[in-house]
Amino acid sequence: MKTLLIKNALLINEGARTAASVLVVGDTISTIYTDDSYTDIESHVDEVVDAAGKWLLPGVIDDQVHFREPGLTHKADINTESMAAVAGGVTSFMDMPNTKPPTTTLDALEWKFSRAAQTSLANYSFYIGATADNTDMLKKADYTRVCGVKLFMGSSTGNMLVDDENALSRIFAESPALIAVHCESEEIIRANREMYIERFGEDLPVTYHPLIRSAEACYASSSRAVELATRYDARLHLLHLSTAQELGLLDDGAVEDKRITGEVCVHHLFFDDGDYERLGNLIKWNPAIKTAEDRQALMNAVCTGRLDVVATDHAPHLLDEKQGSCLEAASGGPLIQHSLQVMLEKSLEGEVPLETVVERMCHAPAKLFRIERRGFIRAGYYADMVLVDPEKTYTVTEENILTKCCWSPFMGHTFPVTIDMTIVNGVIAYRDGKVVNSCRGKELRFAPVH
Repeated sequence: MKTLLIKNALLINEGARTAASVLVVGDTISTIYTDDSYTDIESHVDEVVDAAGKWLLPGVIDDQVHFREPGLTHKADINTESMAAVAGGVTSFMDMPNTKPPTTTLDALEWKFSRAAQTSLANYSFYIGATADNTDMLKKADYTRVCGVKLFMGSSTGNMLVDDENALSRIFAESPALIAVHCESEEIIRANREMYIERFGEDLPVTYHPLIRSAEACYASSSRAVELATRYDARLHLLHLSTAQELGLLDDGAVEDKRITGEVCVHHLFFDDGDYERLGNLIKWNPAIKTAEDRQALMNAVCTGRLDVVATDHAPHLLDEKQGSCLEAASGGPLIQHSLQVMLEKSLEGEVPLETVVERMCHAPAKLFRIERRGFIRAGYYADMVLVDPEKTYTVTEENILTKCCWSPFMGHTFPVTIDMTIVNGVIAYRDGKVVNSCRGKELRFAPVH
């Protein structure tokens, strides 16, 4: 088995900063040295990386991505987006089911697992999508491989919007796994849309997007999901929360002790509605980016533990799909290549402790989803790690964007840190700005719920 030694790093892991060196044997972390005893074996190691002056973090686990395969591969696919992932220090991802066809059957799931085994540089799992009539199918999935059930209580692709009370009750009562939910009230959104069209016409600029897909629309749906989860004692994970009001639905505390958890995405922590004038549809997402006060409340909740996970909702579209009025332009955008840099910038600006960034992006997803042997730098765990150079800036350009859609809302932005190296299962998948496309990830495995 190949051996790799990363020496002289500052290890950011499990709430501490420690000068350490890490020995990897095969796909596994073998030994963590906190003194210079690694020198006894250094000459026998296949490759030595001197990480002096750099931070060594666990690989990021992104619990919400849309890699667009199958059916939408003109704008993204598992190979291209996993390349962008490892370039951003993301070593594991969980992909959403709103593809074409949607991932609402066991056959569709198996196709994705097979495709990822062939093409993904990062580790992977896939949600099975809930529909109004596939509850029996949800019970048949293998949740030691499948990360959870995805439920759209807001806009979606195809037949995946579920807003019938009986269907929702059955899903919450009978789902054998965590239910990850997109929450926006379609009724409120439709009423807002009709009101603004009647007053101002259909050529509405993107500044109307957070008024149409309003905070009230988010809260009405999120509170309904929490009520259903509480009634049926279901495990609920509220995705991409975007408002201060919704934070009242959650509790502070350790993620592993909660039945109801919350995720926030990096665009809701970095941008606010003052950025629409500058960036327009490039920052149009569902749920919408809202006010500066919402952004600050979300960041505060990341710090306290009320919000459990920081992810991306990476959802590539071609630039020509992002054109038009706020009623026409596609919602979503590419984020996975720069998500860790976003949070490290916010940490260096004093908004969130560095240890908390690692907790929300690495440790907490592993604990929440019960991922086996990942999310931490520990002996016996898979060697998923990212090396960060905190002294080297990084400017986003057309030439260094790896997502297939070839753009980023961060185009031209200079981050204060650079992702120096990403290691997936002991293999260097990204180094010095270059992806090693021969690297292949593994299926994530989840401990069964007892």
